[in-house]
Amino acid sequence: MEPLIATATMHSYETADGHGLPHDPFNAIIGPRPIGWIASRNPAGGLNLAPYSFFNAFNYTPPIIGFSSTGWKHSVANIAASREFVWCLATRPLAEAMNASATSAEADEFALAGVTPVDSRLVGVPRVGESPVAFECRLLQQVQLHDLDGTAVQTWVTFGQVVAVHIDRRLLKNGVYDTAGARPILRGGGAADYFEIAEQAKFRMNRPR
Repeated sequence: MEPLIATATMHSYETADGHGLPHDPFNAIIGPRPIGWIASRNPAGGLNLAPYSFFNAFNYTPPIIGFSSTGWKHSVANIAASREFVWCLATRPLAEAMNASATSAEADEFALAGVTPVDSRLVGVPRVGESPVAFECRLLQQVQLHDLDGTAVQTWVTFGQVVAVHIDRRLLKNGVYDTAGARPILRGGGAADYFEIAEQAKFRMNRPR
């Protein structure tokens, strides 16, 4: 175990006063973060594909995932209307495509990113055909966040239940999913920092009984 860190060596601040640093460290500390590469369809039938860096899994059975959107963006509005979406795994080979889909322009981001929409089994939103993993989801709830004073924050969290899963069989090693083999990318801090999970970063630790 590492020695106790002395208070004098800590950069401490109250969030109401600001962090006093060149860049807010919050999202760099909570990271690297999985990327919610979210596909949705608008009421007119148009496709949307967008990455969200505040994303994670929240329940095992039933499987529930969620992402947070600062602002009522296209993905949130589309999902509110259709009540379904697809999460696609963003990988190192797909990093540039994922980044291209981050545009706020009115466009079909599948076409803009140069990726292929492939029909889902249970929902009316396609998955990214080049992505090795995808979750088809149906909307559970969308929650607008509030601060300590009860004031609404212009941020919405979308929760969806996974109803179908697609995994490239090459990533199943003796029936066990190969996390590093998929080469997932994760968001770091700063304006442009990402990380890739690699096999050499793995270590094993059993839970205490």
